[in-house]
Amino acid sequence: MTTDALSRAFAALADPTRRDMVARLAEGDATVSQLAEPYRITLQAVYKHLRVLEDAGLVSRPPGPQPRPVRLEVHAFDLMDTWIERHRSRVEERYRRLDAVLAEMKGDEHGQDHGDGHRSRSEAAGHPDDS
Repeated sequence: MTTDALSRAFAALADPTRRDMVARLAEGDATVSQLAEPYRITLQAVYKHLRVLEDAGLVSRPPGPQPRPVRLEVHAFDLMDTWIERHRSRVEERYRRLDAVLAEMKGDEHGQDHGDGHRSRSEAAGHPDDS
């Protein structure tokens, strides 16, 4: 999937109605009429949404007479998943490095040795009975 195709796929999924259609198709193939049932939009609007999903390579309809099932194209999702996982792994690696630095800093704070002759502020202030 080229960058343009990846952009089309993410743009197609930016619309909540299309995301819902994809979620419903994840359960199984459906006809356009079945997909249109829960929406308060015209059948023509459903076809427009499907055209965007088809152009992005996310769904397909086989040629032939109506009614034709609409089905998800798994390879498009695999390619998006690969792109997402590559970036997720980079971010997770950054956070692991940050966690390591923070743990090291925290260890330094708790492991400081005050045996250098310096007393803490409360020790330096002394107690009134020390006079």
